[in-house]
Amino acid sequence: MVPEQTEVLIIGGGPAGSLLACMLARRGVDVVLAEKQATLERTFRGETLVSASVTSLRALGFGPALEAHGYLETRGIRMYLEGRHVMDLEYERTKTRARHVDMPQPALLRIINESASREPSYTYLAGATMVELDEESGTVTGAKLRLRDGSETVIRARLVVGADGRFSRVRKQAGLEAKITPMDRDVLWVKVPRPEGWSQYAEFFVDRQRHVVSMPTFPNDLRVAHNLPKRGYSAVKKAGLDAFKAGITELDPRLGPLLDQSVKSWEDTSFLEIFTAELDTWARDGLVLIGDASHTCTPILGQGINLSVQDCVRITPIIAAALKSGTKPLSASTFSGFVAERRKHKDLVTRFQTMQEEGLVVSNRRELLTRKLRYRVLGALPLRYWIIDKVLNGEVIDPIDVRDHTAAAAITGRAA
Repeated sequence: MVPEQTEVLIIGGGPAGSLLACMLARRGVDVVLAEKQATLERTFRGETLVSASVTSLRALGFGPALEAHGYLETRGIRMYLEGRHVMDLEYERTKTRARHVDMPQPALLRIINESASREPSYTYLAGATMVELDEESGTVTGAKLRLRDGSETVIRARLVVGADGRFSRVRKQAGLEAKITPMDRDVLWVKVPRPEGWSQYAEFFVDRQRHVVSMPTFPNDLRVAHNLPKRGYSAVKKAGLDAFKAGITELDPRLGPLLDQSVKSWEDTSFLEIFTAELDTWARDGLVLIGDASHTCTPILGQGINLSVQDCVRITPIIAAALKSGTKPLSASTFSGFVAERRKHKDLVTRFQTMQEEGLVVSNRRELLTRKLRYRVLGALPLRYWIIDKVLNGEVIDPIDVRDHTAAAAITGRAA
């Protein structure tokens, strides 16, 4: 049954929307989660959970379910420049002492949604698309949804949360303009079988402006990304699939036979446009944006899901407390502290990622030498772990939301 009214209506059932819905429902908040896809059986690129996210999810009580499903731990990042090994980054030397893990995003979403479904105040609407926001005198009061059967309904809510990703419809409908900054590259992803004994590192092979990254993927695959010049996808396709595979093989010859085995057509590839999106305003009266809808980042260091998890951890107690005081839609000012705090971290992530992105497209001799020196210095100093800890961050979880206190203590680097 579709409710006509709820306290919180969340648009978008990715990691941000699903986790926020679950956390709010655990607190007894009436929440409706609307996801436009009818099933979770689709391809995702973001399947890496960085150590901060893994630790947060365990602290929230999802550890046993993660273990029951299974995942692949990765040890760190290994980088090669112009054929020479210049740096390793070991995840276990970061603050949480935890490795990053890889698991299918549909499995993660099922784990979160199944936990939420045990809460009586939770409603999940699969195949529900937002048509338009419902407003009164400039305040968002709900949204019109097109349901799976084609019918339309309006759900009124004291808060609408836009968690519908990097191309957010909620953001557009709300008139919240994003500053889009294209990076100088895009990437094509492929998935190939991972040979037995393959490294547990994400391996980065960079040669001038070209690069390939291979990432161990659950259960026994490799995700491989090869860069393209911005707006260069058509030219790559015109050159042909064999040329694309040859470009990867030139940088990492081990991948050649694996590509021939698994990549038979362009349908075996997945294109990712790389850009950042930043907003001056994340909230209006009755509405707030979280996750990629409010701060799209690049793929470097797998920050998309990590930032979403931290948004949820931080905003849940704010929403829950605000709902208890009154019956009107939540004002935009409710989220001023949240936005300021999360923007500060997101800006740090963007600066870090932009610096790395710029380092991937150098071409002249001076820039190449500077890049090599930078990574050699970083590879020799513990400073890189201090930088990574700042980027990964890890929000302290409100005690009400904690289910595993040992994991929660690891977020701050303190013993339980």
